[in-house]
Amino acid sequence: MVLSHLTSPEAFTSENKSELISHHFTTDDESILTGVWECAPCKEVIDAYPVHEMMTVLDGSVTLTDAEGGVETYGKGDTFFIPKGTACTWEITQTLRKFYMIAAV
Repeated sequence: MVLSHLTSPEAFTSENKSELISHHFTTDDESILTGVWECAPCKEVIDAYPVHEMMTVLDGSVTLTDAEGGVETYGKGDTFFIPKGTACTWEITQTLRKFYMIAAV
């Protein structure tokens, strides 16, 4: 895994500000990506999720709050999908390690 900088430094909610990524597969046009991402606790308000993404939590926990206030928490073994354009608050409550598949079209 290598350092990643997808999360704004101000978004981290603990002294731990580590973020790592390991890409496993990328199409030539980069429209499909898979890999593993790990991030320390953080909280970000996302106006429009930038890609279609399916993820499986390998370790840790993440809570998503949608624009209407609905809350879902995902932990180890859970798989979920976020459609491109979704408005949400993304909060990692325990260091998260996830497998992801992104469709960036």
